[in-house]
Amino acid sequence: MGLAVAIQDSTDFAALITDAPDAPIGGRTKRVFDLCVSLFAVVLVAPLLILLSLLILVLDGGPVFIRHTRIGRGGAKFACFKFRSMVLNGDEVLRSHLASNPDALEEWTLTRKLTFDPRVTQLGRILRKTSLDELPQIFNIIMGDMSFVGPRPIVEEEIYRYGSAFREYSRARPGLTGRWQVSGRNDTGYDQRVALDQDYVTNWSFARDIVILMLTVPAVIKAKGVY
Repeated sequence: MGLAVAIQDSTDFAALITDAPDAPIGGRTKRVFDLCVSLFAVVLVAPLLILLSLLILVLDGGPVFIRHTRIGRGGAKFACFKFRSMVLNGDEVLRSHLASNPDALEEWTLTRKLTFDPRVTQLGRILRKTSLDELPQIFNIIMGDMSFVGPRPIVEEEIYRYGSAFREYSRARPGLTGRWQVSGRNDTGYDQRVALDQDYVTNWSFARDIVILMLTVPAVIKAKGVY
């Protein structure tokens, strides 16, 4: 149903995107910060990236990375990079699980998340719990598709859930972290996620970005709302 609604309302969402400013929030200051920090971070975490790649290859086989299509600034699609944390036949496993578990189907319909996701590998659960699966998104930041701080990157099927708030979403580059990630993640309802993203864009400041980055460290350590 979600995809159908998104397609049905595509004209309205296109109008919302057209109304958004050409330049993303934060402008050159935010982009220069993202570029400088991401280039430094790649060098810093290179050994960890190599180690995790080898672990995935040895324990789960290839491929190491996945490219998931997400909606970025201006409604443009981009390939969001992650370490693979799921089995290769994930779509088939998910369909079978939802077909035989009504509670899981209801949870998936409401949140697009599962408390217990049968697609996730044992190593993948560790990667997700520590948010290490998202490390490759540093390359998305370098490429300009994402920012260190921004709205949670969404898939096309989620556009309709944002309603008029999609205008604000489309003004920013999606973030590696953001208000949702430091506010309990999956413990928050979907409407609250949208409100957090909308507030972030509407009230953006460089100082708030720094605060969110600082709050990300304890949020990752506590792993609250991560499953």
